[in-house]
Amino acid sequence: CELHKMLDIQTHMDFAGQGKAERWSRFIITFFGIVGLVYGAFVQQFSQTVYILGAGFVLSSLITIPPWPLYRRNALKWQKPIDTDAKSSSSESGDEGKKKKKQ
Repeated sequence: CELHKMLDIQTHMDFAGQGKAERWSRFIITFFGIVGLVYGAFVQQFSQTVYILGAGFVLSSLITIPPWPLYRRNALKWQKPIDTDAKSSSSESGDEGKKKKKQ
């Protein structure tokens, strides 16, 4: 069972983590784009601009695509499941989910 614990890789981000990853991605790509544009204009080579922007994209992808622990700090609190077997035996019809109680 130790192997199972070692291979327990988290594959999700919470909503706040998704927003944080989006902000970091935009910041990194914008920063590298500006630096690349300035450097490319200085050396008069547009290819240098593209290379620097590509490096920013790769760095941004490595930082924001994997679900690092910093993107999983606000876990959702799920409700406990409802036991449907006890309800279905006491109800009269099978479409209890469609009926709403009027107050």
